[in-house]
Amino acid sequence: MAPPPRGGEVRAEVALPGGSSRCGAERKCWRRAVRAERRAGLQEQEGRMLSRPKPGESEADLIHFQNQFLAARASPAVKIVKKADKRKGEEGSTDAERPPLQDSKDVVMLDDFPDVLPALTPGPPKKSKSASVHFEDEDPEERLESHDRHITAVFSKIIERDTSAVEVTMPVPTGDPFPRTFHRSEIKSEVKVGSGRKSIFAQKMAARRAAEKEATAPSAAECVQVRSAPRDALDPEGSTEEAPRPGNRDDPSLVAFLKSRRGVNVGQKNELKKEQNRPEEFVESLTVPQHGVGASLSIQESDLEESVRKEENMKMEMTDDDLPVKPKKEWIHMDNVEFEKLEWMKDLPSPRQKKTKKGMQARFSLKGDLIPADADLPTHLGLHHHGEEAERAGYSLQELFHLSRSQVIQQRTLALQVLGRIVQKARAGEFASSLKGSILRLLLDAGFLFLLRFSLDDAVDNVMAASVGALRALLVSLDDEKYLDWTFSWYQGMAAFPFVPNNEEEEEEEEEELTGTEKSQNKKLKDENKPDPDVARYDVVKGLLKTRIQHRLRYILEVVRPVPTVVLDILHILTHIARHSSEACSQLLDCPRLIDTIVREFIPTQWDPHVAEPGCLLTSLHGVACSAAMKFIRVLASGGRNATARLLNKFEMKSRLIRFIAEDPQDLLLPKEEAIRLSTEAFRLWAVAAGYGQACDIYRDLYPVLVRILQSLPELLSSCREKNPVRELSVQRATAVITLLMHVTQTAGCTVELQAKLSSNSSEGSDQIPPPPVAWNQVSGLQPFIETGLKKILQEISQTETWQTLQPLTTTYMIYLGVYYRACSQQPSVNPIDCLEELERLTSEVLQPLLSQPAIHSMWDLLRPCSALCNPLSCSPGPESVLSIISLSCTGGKPPLNLVGSKSPFPFLTALLFLINSITHIHKGLISKYSSVLSFGGLKDYLHQSWQTGPPSVTPSSAWMLRHEYHLQYFVLTLAKRMAGTCPDYRQHASLHHCVALALLSRLLPGSEHLAYEVLLDLAFNPEFLPEGKTGGPEAADFSDILHLGTSAKLAQPGSAAAASSKPTRGALLKESYQNLPVIRSCYLSHFVHLQPALVHSQASYEGRNYLIQSMLLPEVKGPILPSDWPFFPLISLYNKVTNAETRGAVLNSLPLDLVNTVTWNLQWVLLLETWRAKTLQSIPTAAKLARLMCVFLTGGDLFLEAPIHCYTAALLSIYCQPKALDSLNLDAPLPGLASFHDLYISLLEQFEGVSFGDPLFGVFVLLPLQKRFNVHLRLSVFGEHTSILRALGVPLQQFPVPLERYTSPPEDNLNLLRLYFRTLVTGALRHTWCPVLYVVAVAHVNSFIFSQDSTTQEADAARKSMLRKTWLLVDETLKKHLLYYRLLNAESPLGFDLYEQLPPMRLKYLQTVIQKENKENTPVLVS
Repeated sequence: MAPPPRGGEVRAEVALPGGSSRCGAERKCWRRAVRAERRAGLQEQEGRMLSRPKPGESEADLIHFQNQFLAARASPAVKIVKKADKRKGEEGSTDAERPPLQDSKDVVMLDDFPDVLPALTPGPPKKSKSASVHFEDEDPEERLESHDRHITAVFSKIIERDTSAVEVTMPVPTGDPFPRTFHRSEIKSEVKVGSGRKSIFAQKMAARRAAEKEATAPSAAECVQVRSAPRDALDPEGSTEEAPRPGNRDDPSLVAFLKSRRGVNVGQKNELKKEQNRPEEFVESLTVPQHGVGASLSIQESDLEESVRKEENMKMEMTDDDLPVKPKKEWIHMDNVEFEKLEWMKDLPSPRQKKTKKGMQARFSLKGDLIPADADLPTHLGLHHHGEEAERAGYSLQELFHLSRSQVIQQRTLALQVLGRIVQKARAGEFASSLKGSILRLLLDAGFLFLLRFSLDDAVDNVMAASVGALRALLVSLDDEKYLDWTFSWYQGMAAFPFVPNNEEEEEEEEEELTGTEKSQNKKLKDENKPDPDVARYDVVKGLLKTRIQHRLRYILEVVRPVPTVVLDILHILTHIARHSSEACSQLLDCPRLIDTIVREFIPTQWDPHVAEPGCLLTSLHGVACSAAMKFIRVLASGGRNATARLLNKFEMKSRLIRFIAEDPQDLLLPKEEAIRLSTEAFRLWAVAAGYGQACDIYRDLYPVLVRILQSLPELLSSCREKNPVRELSVQRATAVITLLMHVTQTAGCTVELQAKLSSNSSEGSDQIPPPPVAWNQVSGLQPFIETGLKKILQEISQTETWQTLQPLTTTYMIYLGVYYRACSQQPSVNPIDCLEELERLTSEVLQPLLSQPAIHSMWDLLRPCSALCNPLSCSPGPESVLSIISLSCTGGKPPLNLVGSKSPFPFLTALLFLINSITHIHKGLISKYSSVLSFGGLKDYLHQSWQTGPPSVTPSSAWMLRHEYHLQYFVLTLAKRMAGTCPDYRQHASLHHCVALALLSRLLPGSEHLAYEVLLDLAFNPEFLPEGKTGGPEAADFSDILHLGTSAKLAQPGSAAAASSKPTRGALLKESYQNLPVIRSCYLSHFVHLQPALVHSQASYEGRNYLIQSMLLPEVKGPILPSDWPFFPLISLYNKVTNAETRGAVLNSLPLDLVNTVTWNLQWVLLLETWRAKTLQSIPTAAKLARLMCVFLTGGDLFLEAPIHCYTAALLSIYCQPKALDSLNLDAPLPGLASFHDLYISLLEQFEGVSFGDPLFGVFVLLPLQKRFNVHLRLSVFGEHTSILRALGVPLQQFPVPLERYTSPPEDNLNLLRLYFRTLVTGALRHTWCPVLYVVAVAHVNSFIFSQDSTTQEADAARKSMLRKTWLLVDETLKKHLLYYRLLNAESPLGFDLYEQLPPMRLKYLQTVIQKENKENTPVLVS
């Protein structure tokens, strides 16, 4: 049974056997003819002794009668002639070919009835037209219209307006037995035709209601009223008054009866919804909020130009001339013509742009293009079938959503296709300049993802295909995949970041103490308990996997067997899901029959050879080898070594690798380009497996094939010169071959090491990694082929176009040589002398001539224009990027001058530097041969610019590019480290390279822990990179302090509460810090021990120990490896350790010596950086630096009283109190790593109360946040809750490094704080001898307040007069004089301020006025 119409739609026509709507008389005639024919047939059967069934007979009797009829072989009374079904063929649907019914059993055959129950889909299954009957007198025109396939026919269904929910009114009670019938002719009223929006009938009804209202008795008003009469269908304003709802009056039984009747009516229409009246609920089953899909996406105001047409033209009166059919008076009921009702017959007005500042609703064509607001398109294009803005062509997103839930298959299919095209164009950025807001974000919020997921379950192939295409457009960017394939053969390009969104907002604070494994398990349990929409809101792929989309895609591929386009879209979707994470790869592998189906159907070992014929149109991809399927398997293998082993062994991918690698692409029975792509993906899959040390056993079998390929690579030169159309594909295949050989060589280099471990640990019986089945002597013969090919390509470096085409292959050649020589130097069977001689020959014959080429000079100059660090916009997210869907923002392609662009020098120069570092690592005597590398002007300009830029934004679109750029910087720094100890003229580059190293440390991304470790170990703390320590840097610092360079205030350093001792100068502290660099390095390395597990995995990847690599997917990117404030990390770690111990109840009264040394070394390193590398710390806010230094006082008891710690803290404080630093100090802004500065400051106050001993240095840190421009709550905390510290806060004015003007200007306006100032002064809690700084501040603010005569509130005016009177009556003459005669701040004065000798006349007069008024009122003086 077909489901009821959706949305309250009632069909306005009845489908008859003739295929058209007929009148009632014709329908009655047809029914009488059928009944007569049936009676005639029954009478004929009765005449043949076949009795009719009678009432009371059982089902067995009916079966007996049927058997009698069949045995008699009598002809039936009615013969049914069925029309041939086009879908089944001309001969496939006749009754003659059906098998006859057997007498032995009763069989009932139903036409077009499926064997299984139909799936629950958004729309009903497609109805069969095979049983339609046509009459001889049927109109041919109607038959043609019924089979019309034009786009307008899809929208031409006539829908009757649903009036089930329209309010009706019960008749007014009368004395008659039945209510009298109302005739509008009885009402005498002046009918104004065409006036307003009321019809003639509505005007008559309004007049009748007015008459009844006047004549109705008061008792009648108490009756229960229900829904009013139906309103005019065309004029929503026809009924102006809405009757009260049921339930607002008396008689609850009548109300209950009416509700029950209404419930019955609603129950008969199960899914009835008024979609026309509530357009915002256009998708019934979506669980995600979907408000405003049409309204919130609008055309930008900048694109709206005012139209020339005037507004009054649209409001002209309508006349007979405007109608296509002229009404005549002799027509019934046409004596009074209502033009409003006939307005629909007019032609649509021309589209125009509204005179409004608000945006207009965006409308799209069926191709997904945005239609301008004033575009005047013809109506036959099918773009005007909508109600809102009928004159505008195109459909809004809201209307397309509504159409996608239609019962008509073509409508659902068309809506999904159009939405898919819109998404694809939006991701390409075509609407960025025309629309406000994000289309993707709007669609996802409206539930577009689950609309596609539900449509994917549709039983109709077209709807299923459209949903697959739309889902591919939403998830997959083919340009992203293109660039990921492009970088596959770069240095470490096989490893990639997972497509996992960064959902830090979901992580809770209590998870901070959990380990990585516990966090992942806890997160997995949470995701399992969340509903699908909540998961998909943060991670679309995870949400889709939660809906078991992989099972549905398997069913489509295996059972439905769609067309090639749908198959390719599904493979692209599965590839994107496999890039998500290792967990996603596991779910795909565990899906029953998914991988089996893909391998069997799309990676077969043999197929129909006709597919390779030119012009052959594939109708099905099943049974044909497909490169997209091979790529999916390759990406799936990147998820982990276990997944690769399952693919190679369980799913027999190893035999298929041999099949597609052993045969040349031109011999494969496939189109040429597809054959090359398939061969390329096969080599990449083998390279991934070899990256784990797997599938190396087939290397020996395929060795002749690989050698033949290497020998043919120089032939690419000729094809590149001839501009062969498949040359780029051939070059990519060649790079994949070299990448494979590189990983096989790495694996062979580990054979000796694994054999040694196996023999040494054989007695222990523990699980050991077996050696790979490939030895070094089996790969050593590849190097001559590689070097020969490299030399031939380098000869073409002057030919720009050829060189640009072959540059990827040159890059992989150099990476291979670097890997080969590193592994060769570790082989016991290789003579070291021979290896060194080969390196010298390679340097003199290949690399040195290469470095002198002009083309190489220009490549160094291109580093800065192509850099992602120097050009952040080149890797910024796209206009339609959403957090829940990872995108690399490559849609539309990258420009040539981009890090991954066609002219980018980064891949080749990175490979060149890698090879040079491998050579200099083995042969130290060749380091000086490459000194010219660091002297290139383009390289120095790039390094100088890159480290001075701000911290890059780490997003999915930038992380994968920045990782490759950091590789180049690391190799430059490694080469610089080797030259620092050997080249005497290197010192000129040392400072630049040290700044680059420090910036790189705070930027390296997860997966590069090995690089961070090497930079910390050899570069950051290397004295060679701090030449200031040897060339008078400490002396220059002392000289600067003497001359007060760079500061307008004296660099005062507070004293210590401990035993007085001579304070060392800043130069002496710098000299001591420089000498302690080795122990400082050890301190920092020990505090980064928590990165050890990640470091092990990273080292295995960068050092080529393939047997230890677990996955080609890098860790999730949530930010850099080290925080930006890593120089303070030991101090922060110590503070957290002490705080956690105190939280558990432990009290640390004394600290071990190593902790004191740790803090000292930390402060020494920060002092070195602040003095000689200050710009490298510019990314850390000054407030954050001060907050980190406060940890010195919050850690332990009297740790800050230790002499070295006190000296270095005071030296750093003097730097942070310079005018520029104080100007940049902002305590109100959120600080990284700190939840609340106010809470930290309260802890500091409590610590000061307990263990400060009145230390001046501690006191300065307490006083710094009390400046006037900072939050008043900090000052209220001191003068309100912690007034006891005022007695110990004895920082002398001469030792206070901050100008007091920052505390007294502008005047205080917080009345509560002013009262606290006055109270602490009057009560003696704040005295000049105890706390001179705050005494001056309080006196200055109170004096300014009590003598202020500015207009203010009544409360403030009364308070200042009260304070002035109380000040005049003070007994303490000194305080009274200070408060009344305060003049200005004076740092040279012992008090800190100057006093008036006598009050100025204006102040004196004001004082006398207040005092005299007090005396007159005779108010007693009370000190509060």
